[in-house]
Amino acid sequence: MITTVRGVRDILPAEMPGWRLLEQTARQIFSSYGYQELRTPIFEKTELFARAVGATSDIVEKEMYTFADRGGDSLSLRPEGTASVVRAFIENNLQRTLPWAIYYMGPMFRYERPQKGRFRQFHQMGCELFGAEGPLADAEMMAMVLRFLRRIGVESSLTLEINSLGCSQCREPYRGQLLAFLQTRFESLCEHCRQRLQRNPLRILDCKGEGCRAVARQAPFMKDHLCGACGEHFQGLTTTLTDLQLPFAINPLMVRGLDYYNRTAFEVTTTALGTQNAVAAGGRYDGLVAEMGGVQTPAIGFAMGMERLALLLDAARVDASPPLLYLVAVGAAAGQRGVLLAEQWRDGGLPVVLDPLGGSMKAQLKRADRAGARFVLILGERELAEQAVLMKNMVDGVQQVLGWDAVVAQCSGLLT
Repeated sequence: MITTVRGVRDILPAEMPGWRLLEQTARQIFSSYGYQELRTPIFEKTELFARAVGATSDIVEKEMYTFADRGGDSLSLRPEGTASVVRAFIENNLQRTLPWAIYYMGPMFRYERPQKGRFRQFHQMGCELFGAEGPLADAEMMAMVLRFLRRIGVESSLTLEINSLGCSQCREPYRGQLLAFLQTRFESLCEHCRQRLQRNPLRILDCKGEGCRAVARQAPFMKDHLCGACGEHFQGLTTTLTDLQLPFAINPLMVRGLDYYNRTAFEVTTTALGTQNAVAAGGRYDGLVAEMGGVQTPAIGFAMGMERLALLLDAARVDASPPLLYLVAVGAAAGQRGVLLAEQWRDGGLPVVLDPLGGSMKAQLKRADRAGARFVLILGERELAEQAVLMKNMVDGVQQVLGWDAVVAQCSGLLT
């Protein structure tokens, strides 16, 4: 037997109602804020992610699925969504249509250690906004994220955490202070953080190792070393979040895992999923468009992991939308007529499932119950002769006879 590759999984039909709820709610909420859907390729030139995400980042160095195509070009499965969105923005000259607000959803790929809520093929939905540079845009994006989470019913277990990563003007002096401090704690760092100390000391603040976390709590914080403009931006963000009555916590250790972020960074975390606690994360990347060859354009975005959101969903809230009318046709003649009637009723707008296995009435009723049908239409020899069906309510057992031509009119009101 051939099985799935380690780190990927099937999403079975029983799980799909929850996934549909996430996708449908996202489209409703995001579009109500003026965002439009964008679909980008699943694989891109490797150079795109190396330049956008950072050549020394863990994603590029250790986690990307990279391969050479038959023409010898190095391609990679997308490990995140923003790089492709920025490429599309530049390539299609969309800087002429600012503001540009888009959302996306689809699979991403990283070679990570599989664990609860984290897979090597995983799914993200996210939004990107180009053209707005003030803190009002940051606060509104966070409000949109929380509105989505509130709509799907998981907000109560979540916390909005924010931080400022500064800009090139204030980050470089801070980097020097942080590096000097970390060098005095070199022996307390894990082996991985020792290796990246000179390359990217800020990432050490985000390490999950206990020794590194203890060091990070004593380190100087970026939020205390912001330049005037970055400090004003962060103050504007906190003021607006307060005005919007959106509870938040400042997390000075949040640096995010991608090199392109500046100023605002935020995460929505939960206590319900163990160490993999972030369900939404993002931030501002005002310099990325220019770094990728476009015109200087401020931008901010976020992404949400759909697997983790699906784990948080209250199963009782997810409507499985089972077949509402289940047609039980007993006998060959009834089956032949049932195919025609089912099509006729579908033309009238009714959702009708014709039992594909046939067999006895008892067996078909059992399958109808297992499928979650609210009503069953029974078609047997007597019903054929009378050109009628026996409709049975599977909840209370009440039965009534309906003529074939009356089914659409009678059932439409029951299935709302």
